[in-house]
Amino acid sequence: MLDLFVILTFILFGIGLGFYGVDFLPISALMEVTNLEGLRSVTAGFGALMFGVIGYAALTLYRRVQQQVRSLPPDIILSRAVGLVIGLLIANLVLAPVLLLPISPEFGFIKPLAAVLSSLMFGVSGVNLADTHGRSLVRLFNPNSLETALVAEGTLKPAVTKVLDTSCIIDGRFQELIETGFLEGQILVPQFVLQELQQVADASNDQKRMRGRRGLDILNQVRESYPNRIIIDAANYEDIATVDAKLIRLAQDINGILLTNDYNLSKVANFQSVSVLNVNSLAQALRPNYLPGDALHLKILKEGKESSQGVGYLDDGTMVVVEEGRPYLGKDLEVVVTGALQTSAGRMIFARPDNSQES
Repeated sequence: MLDLFVILTFILFGIGLGFYGVDFLPISALMEVTNLEGLRSVTAGFGALMFGVIGYAALTLYRRVQQQVRSLPPDIILSRAVGLVIGLLIANLVLAPVLLLPISPEFGFIKPLAAVLSSLMFGVSGVNLADTHGRSLVRLFNPNSLETALVAEGTLKPAVTKVLDTSCIIDGRFQELIETGFLEGQILVPQFVLQELQQVADASNDQKRMRGRRGLDILNQVRESYPNRIIIDAANYEDIATVDAKLIRLAQDINGILLTNDYNLSKVANFQSVSVLNVNSLAQALRPNYLPGDALHLKILKEGKESSQGVGYLDDGTMVVVEEGRPYLGKDLEVVVTGALQTSAGRMIFARPDNSQES
């Protein structure tokens, strides 16, 4: 409907121009016309035809430009607009001295011509500059506008909220992940997780009570250090009995990521299409890989299953079985890796003494 209105507007303008344009013809030409109304009809029809074609071409060109603009990312549109504005401002500053020059009326066309040329030249230069340094131009006006635009168009993804599990709070390693910057986004602590943590802290068992109080202390430390990132959520889900099921439901509702170190909870959450960050899996992935021939320094802590074996442990808890290591029980030893074995309980490294020398 809008296209038809635009074309009709051009046609009506052509009819009016053709009909009344006859009055601007030279008098000598009008005196030779025998039928002035017929001439007006012919010129009006020709104007309608000509401007109808022009209107259709202009509308087609507008649609193409509109389609290209819609396909451009918002950051490019913003940067080009900023570049165009800067180019036109420079053009006006450069043009101001030219307009003040005393020019004779015979050369009066120079001023408007200079204005048009300078605007075109500096405007195009500003757009070209924006294509090269567009992000820097946008940051001059709003440092956060570019990132906001990229997030809006989907080029950048905002950080997903992490839902914190009770076991992960007691474990405490999530605090180091936040401090080192590897854990981004908001950290959501549900109210029912705090209630469970309080029950653990009030338990009659000394070990459980210490673990619960340690978790509360860590949570308070993180909230004091990062007050804008820790959020307490009041969702309770009275119709769900277990805390694990509530955590999965909450992560589904907010489209968040479950942060835990519970192996079984991770499996259940993955089965229900909930994204999970398992701290234990991360620690396992970050363990260094030792190849045969690598040298290790460890202390032989106990005897192995075989009569000649000794067992030591790395800093990350990996067990190292040392052949001919029993004579060095209780001593530090330089060993050479001979192989490794991945078991259901973890990784096991096999080694032998390095030239049978104590460190």
